[in-house]
Amino acid sequence: MKLSKSFLLPLLLLTACAASGPGSSSARPVLYPNAALKRMGEARAQQEVDACLARAQAAGLTPDEKNNAVARRAGQGAATVGVAAAVGALVTGRDTEGVMRAGATGAAVGGSAGAVSGAMQDKPSSTYRNFVQRCISEKGLDVIGWN
Repeated sequence: MKLSKSFLLPLLLLTACAASGPGSSSARPVLYPNAALKRMGEARAQQEVDACLARAQAAGLTPDEKNNAVARRAGQGAATVGVAAAVGALVTGRDTEGVMRAGATGAAVGGSAGAVSGAMQDKPSSTYRNFVQRCISEKGLDVIGWN
């Protein structure tokens, strides 16, 4: 099966949107401009943030909840749309090859849509964020959010 560029571009854009922003696992702490931040400067403060992020990962924490949402949604989408397409081909009287082709095409489309849906449901780990925020606060910096 050959996918067109007009299908792939929106898929890539949706995936990129799902992977950014304050609710994503790639978000970074936003610091309040307190006395400690002013004293050490923005560059040094970001080095401290990076060190805390690395420390959290070294402790075995990950920025995102590992719940396999992408794989689960891809499988659900492939199964649902693949079966629906095959049944539709049967109802319209297609031969065995046509039914198989419709089922395979439906499974590919459903799997892609399910994967995008799963990616959009990826959630950041609150334990990871709490670890990072505590580490940062021990350096005198204040986290006011994630962006």
